Amino acid sequence: MSPPAADAGALGEVYPVGEVTRYLRELLEGNRHLTAIWVAGEVSNCNRSSAGHIYFTLKDARVALRCAFFRNRNVGQREWLVDGASVVVHGSLSVYEQRGELSFIVDFVQPEGTGALAAEFERRRARFEAEGLFDPQRKRSLPRFPQRVGVVTSPTGAVFHDIAQVLARRWPLATLLLQPTPVQGADAAPAIAQSLRALARSHRPDVIIVARGGGAAEDLWAFNEEPVVRAIFASPVPVVSAVGHETDTTLADLVADLRASTPSSAAELVAPDRADVARALEARAQRAEARVLRALVAARDRLDLRVAALHDALPDLEGRRRVVRSHEVALLRGAATAVAAARVRVAGAAGRLGALSPLATLDRGFAIVERPDGTAVGSAAALRAGERVELRLRDGRRAARIEPDRAEPRR
Repeated sequence: MSPPAADAGALGEVYPVGEVTRYLRELLEGNRHLTAIWVAGEVSNCNRSSAGHIYFTLKDARVALRCAFFRNRNVGQREWLVDGASVVVHGSLSVYEQRGELSFIVDFVQPEGTGALAAEFERRRARFEAEGLFDPQRKRSLPRFPQRVGVVTSPTGAVFHDIAQVLARRWPLATLLLQPTPVQGADAAPAIAQSLRALARSHRPDVIIVARGGGAAEDLWAFNEEPVVRAIFASPVPVVSAVGHETDTTLADLVADLRASTPSSAAELVAPDRADVARALEARAQRAEARVLRALVAARDRLDLRVAALHDALPDLEGRRRVVRSHEVALLRGAATAVAAARVRVAGAAGRLGALSPLATLDRGFAIVERPDGTAVGSAAALRAGERVELRLRDGRRAARIEPDRAEPRR
């Protein structure tokens, strides 16, 4: 829809009411001068719906403006809205199409008297807090022994010099990476955000320090801008914020994983003191040595106990050897005595056998007559004339033949 042309002499194009109100709403919401603005006035006709929305009128001495503060935006700010209260509200103008009424859609409320920067700071803080950007549960711990420390700050001035000096003294093992960026002015916020992303992407530090020296609230305002806050929130590595003096607070401080009061303090927080580390290592080495010694002593005691128990469980081998030796001597003696007695008995038996042996008669001049098969002949009648026999004498054998009997001569 285009704006109706002015024509006093003829009836122009006729528009439906809904189209007109929609056009007015789009016109207002598309005007950057009527969106995200601050308006001051006195609260009247404040009404809270059962759904949690708040409707009120903001007026001054001459005019009034209807306002709507919806439930999803008014949590934590409802106490400011009471009839008669002087407030500063932030929001955008719009048109409620069903009624064709001009409304101011509120997203933040502050008591009147708060400075413009302070009010804007609180508005942004409340919005980011509602999104969970400041949640302590999401904040990360810093690495104990960083190898690469990134710094996003201006290359001029004392900030980077102070950080480098502290790190060189406390933890010279770390490599310091400077990502130079403007920290003040209209272009500072997008530059800081881009530097954070570039540093994390290109150099992959273990931790990043975002730093700036002190100044007025206007000088530090870049660190309250949304691009910086969201870049710190999205950083893949922990971020330490060191902006301004100790009494200054920025949204960068709130979203960072850790806030430092000064740039020098930030350098002390991100890196350990090498002297403390050396002392801790020495103490740990001493404790480890003591544990090893205690373990060795305990092991030696256990070994001694086991050796003693094993010794007690072993038989008395030396005693057993002595008993075996004594038995051996007794057996040898008994065997020698038995052998000697047996020899005596054998000799006696041999003597008796010898006396009874027919061979003993040979020593007295007798002979034994044997047939060729070795059988002894005990009777002359058993012999035949002409039979071959052997005569067994004391010192050998002789062959003989049996002659026929001859009559003995008569006397």
